[in-house]
Amino acid sequence: MTTVLIADDQPMQRFGFRMLLESQDDMTVVDEAGNGTEAVRLADRHRPDVILMDIRMPGLDGIEATRRIIAAGSRTRVLIVTTFDLDEYAYEGLRAGASGFLVKDAQPEELLAGIRAVASGDAVVAPSLTRRLLDTYLHHLPASPKATVAAPPKEDPRLSALTDREREILTVVGQGWTNTEIATRLHLAESTVKSHVTRILAKTGSRDRVQAVILAYDTGLVTPGP
Repeated sequence: MTTVLIADDQPMQRFGFRMLLESQDDMTVVDEAGNGTEAVRLADRHRPDVILMDIRMPGLDGIEATRRIIAAGSRTRVLIVTTFDLDEYAYEGLRAGASGFLVKDAQPEELLAGIRAVASGDAVVAPSLTRRLLDTYLHHLPASPKATVAAPPKEDPRLSALTDREREILTVVGQGWTNTEIATRLHLAESTVKSHVTRILAKTGSRDRVQAVILAYDTGLVTPGP
C-alpha cells in the first residue's frame, strides 16, 4: 500500500485528489495539508511514501517545504503538482529535491502512474516533459560559466567516479532519452542501461533520474538550448 500526503491550499483540489487516490486498491491518503508548514509537520508525523506538493501556497510555499523535508533526511518522495505546465517555479522545486513534476490537469491515469513510479523509486517525469521543462527554463536562468561553456566533466567531483560509458549515459539521460532509446541508439541491452543508470545515481548521490538530469546540466555535460 502506497501512502500519500496531499499538500494543497485548495480544499476542492485536495478532495479531488483524495477521491481519485482512494479509489485505488494500492493507495491510501494519510492526511492533508493546506500549506507548506503543515506539509513539513505532517510529513514528519506520517512518513508517507509520496507527497503531492503544490508550489504556490500561503506562508511556506511548496518549494521551501520540499527543501526542508528532503534536508531532514526523509525517504518520502515529493511529486510537485501545479496549475501551469510551465510554472516558473517548477525547476526550483526539482532542485530542492522533488522527484518529479506534473500538472493538475493531467489525466487521472498519468497522476496515478506518476505516484506509483515515485513510490517505486523510478522517475516520475516523462522524459519528454523533462526535456521541455529544462529546455524552456534553463536558458532563462542567469548565465553562469557552467551553463554556457561545458567544462570537462572530470573537473566536477560528482562525476569523478563515473566511467566513460556512465558519463556518456548520464549525458543522454540529461537530454531526455528514455532507457529504450539509450539501448537502441547505443546498441546496449535495456537491462544493461538500467544497471548503468542505477550506478550513476549511486555514484553521484542523485535521488532519482530527475535529479540526474539536473546534475547533467549543472556540470555542463548538457547545455541549455538556444
